[in-house]
Amino acid sequence: MSITTDVFFFVLCAAVIFFAGKRISYYGDLIAELTGMGRAWIGLILMASVTSLPELVVGVSSAAWVKSADLAVGDILGSCAFNLGILSLMDALTPRDKPLLSSVSTSHILAAALGTILIGLTGLGLFLPVDIVISPGLGVTSVLFLVLYLVSVRIIYEYNVRNPITAMEQTDHVHHLTLKQAILRYAGFAGIIIAAALWLPEFAHRIAGATGLDSSFMGTFFLAVSTSLPEIAVSIAAIRLGAADMAVGNLFGSNIFNILILFIDDLVYVDGHLLKDASDVHVVSVFAAILMSAVAIIGLTIRIQGKRFLMAWDSLVIFAIYALNLLLLYRLA
Repeated sequence: MSITTDVFFFVLCAAVIFFAGKRISYYGDLIAELTGMGRAWIGLILMASVTSLPELVVGVSSAAWVKSADLAVGDILGSCAFNLGILSLMDALTPRDKPLLSSVSTSHILAAALGTILIGLTGLGLFLPVDIVISPGLGVTSVLFLVLYLVSVRIIYEYNVRNPITAMEQTDHVHHLTLKQAILRYAGFAGIIIAAALWLPEFAHRIAGATGLDSSFMGTFFLAVSTSLPEIAVSIAAIRLGAADMAVGNLFGSNIFNILILFIDDLVYVDGHLLKDASDVHVVSVFAAILMSAVAIIGLTIRIQGKRFLMAWDSLVIFAIYALNLLLLYRLA
């Protein structure tokens, strides 16, 4: 199979994920409405896990099928950085007098901080020369991913219960569907995403081999961007609907869920320990994601008034850090 064919099918899979991700997000939110569950909770936890479905499938496929620790780890860390980069895109779409991070709830600071802790733990796992082995192929770092994810979900849930006023914006759907119909359509589009995402690592692996690009760069950029297409679709749609809170919560929640995916990837990676077999170059993405999260927390706290350029200064800094991250990875690769 030629590289042109590989690129074509890679782009095709990415396009399928984008459009299916937009629909699955809609039906996921519709299910929340029909069941009476709060959208603040759904946007940060359920919606985040839904839009992170491609990362889960690609991660498992990369670890178990392609057996590439670099693709699996690069996809997750690249997606975390790219999700934060989407904040800049969203800010560019908002009015000049309403910078994105100044117009959403400060409750997102909690999710951003928890995500930073999880990403930092990933960097520690990549940096340490050895890990404490719990079972063959599974170290204590991966188990901590699971534990801290569950703790984070609990903390966010309790905060939303105690602070219902700061919950994310809600929008009502105009529909004629029953709960059963919404669940079936949700499952159908989820299946489409799984089918498309299963093939992404294989095509990325072939493109990397044909072009000479390092697998860590392929995972961090091409795979990460492709698997983050549902987040892009949700974010753009939310801005157009005036529901920026739902999109911002989805992005921070996706980063928390992404680190849980590393635990699942490590379970299915039978050739060794995932973080130990991955390239040290991924630490660059860890630092970038931590810096971007810190800038986002600052923006959420100081509430910048107005934009001199297309984006507010906090979004500009986030975009610059992401661009620098890609440049460093490319040079190192």
